[in-house]
Amino acid sequence: MPALPALLAKADELAGWRRDLHAHPELAFREHRTADTVERRLRAFGVATHRVTETGVVGLLEGARPGPGRLGLRADMDALAMEERTGLPYRSTHPGAFHGCGHDGHTTMLLAAARHLSETRDFAGAVRFIFQPAEEGSAGAKAMVEAGLFERFPCDAVYGLHNWPGLPRGHVAVRPGPMMASADQFDVLLTASGGHAAMPHQCTDPVVAAAHIVTALQTLVSRRADPADAAVVSVTRVEAGSAYNVIPETALLRGTVRSLRPETRDALEAGVRQIAVGVGAALGVSATVDYRRGYPSTVNDEGPAAVIARVASDVVGAERVHTDRPPSMGAEDFAFLLQACPGAYFWLGAEGREGCGLHHPGFDFDDALLPIGATLWVRLVETELS
Repeated sequence: MPALPALLAKADELAGWRRDLHAHPELAFREHRTADTVERRLRAFGVATHRVTETGVVGLLEGARPGPGRLGLRADMDALAMEERTGLPYRSTHPGAFHGCGHDGHTTMLLAAARHLSETRDFAGAVRFIFQPAEEGSAGAKAMVEAGLFERFPCDAVYGLHNWPGLPRGHVAVRPGPMMASADQFDVLLTASGGHAAMPHQCTDPVVAAAHIVTALQTLVSRRADPADAAVVSVTRVEAGSAYNVIPETALLRGTVRSLRPETRDALEAGVRQIAVGVGAALGVSATVDYRRGYPSTVNDEGPAAVIARVASDVVGAERVHTDRPPSMGAEDFAFLLQACPGAYFWLGAEGREGCGLHHPGFDFDDALLPIGATLWVRLVETELS
């Protein structure tokens, strides 16, 4: 795959950096060793560093020529709260933490780009290397924005990259508009009278109500949402009862709601509440709904998305750039950066270990991507800040 010769020549070193991060994963907002490592390397490259949040690192680099342009490049640093089952020699040394999404690779690619750009400085303007904590469900991007990321380090555009198993290695996917879905969570607590399993007519049954609610929630997508508008409602946990012969007093449903458009998100939330309360009432059960909004949809701006497509075509070839792939219904907190600054989020195809996609206990980042991803970052800077 096309990559800058200087970066290809350091592929083994980059793999060593990445595997060190892989062996020492850290969970959301606890990325102390990772942040210290990033900061130490950036300073060794001659890149000035600042902290935005306790473990959020921003590196600042000026080009060899003056210019008004300011680009932000983001890499996420945190690991998943899960056990690794790879058997690799550089497997996680921290029980309950695992780089099962490739953030170790994302961090390494951006570090490699920072070193190369610090050596060449073949651009006009400024780059902000944004190393972000807590992407995995804890909204580290939102925390950095609220801590003044763009007030302290203004950007004309911000870009994010994610490795993507299922897309051929070295291919790039980007599109204007929604790239990733929003993700919300809900808990529905059903309260009934309960009683003897042999005498259901003498009580009210939250388990039967829960079953009807689970089924009815699926009509939010199949009968209320526009068939051309992607949405997912998943009940992922049902808790009730403690004995075979007891109808319990309570049942608990938990799940997620995902969509691409704000209007759909609003309608789905209203629908979850309406169905849970209405179906519960029809069956004599009281329903309390706790609905929590999580990450918004990741929506690319048209101009920056076109920039990524153009730069990627120059690096990997136009035939390997995909601008028509459908959005993923997964979620990404890069959405918060895009709400505060124009930009684009894109996928870099990966191969990795067969059958072990993102968040799988056997996942390992595809090290062949390290020089390619770093090259994409370098060429983006050199193109946009020419």
